[in-house]
Amino acid sequence: MLRGSYQAKMDDKGRLKVPTPFRRFIEEQFGLGVYVTSMKGDCVKIYPLPEWEKMEQKIALLPSMSPARRKFLETTSYYGQQSELDAQGRVLISPLLRRAAGVTGDVSVMGSLTYLTVWKLETFEQPIVDDPYTDEDEAIIAALGIRVRPNC
Repeated sequence: MLRGSYQAKMDDKGRLKVPTPFRRFIEEQFGLGVYVTSMKGDCVKIYPLPEWEKMEQKIALLPSMSPARRKFLETTSYYGQQSELDAQGRVLISPLLRRAAGVTGDVSVMGSLTYLTVWKLETFEQPIVDDPYTDEDEAIIAALGIRVRPNC
């Protein structure tokens, strides 16, 4: 699983140096292929290619005329590109997506179980502050048998 968060750097050519623990896991479990995209342009999502292909298989189950299917495919294709981790563990982020997400220089790379999310470092905490973990969230997680008291 891809978990935790690390600070990383985007170079001047738009290549993200994937943090070593994430890079090792992706390479060992999935190989070098990745799909780089976004749903809203506010962050970058990096999926190991086999994980992205699982999503595509599920999306393909929707009727071809489904507005949700069309929007999903158009958005993820607009921001997306298939890529590979290079020998230094870097992945190229397209200029369009870099500009939309504002990811230049120092960034935060967060593990999201099956994919990575890359945020502009200055705005990384904002989603956590804007939408904090609540008692309702705790109840849903507790229903799975996971008991974590959110007191810190």
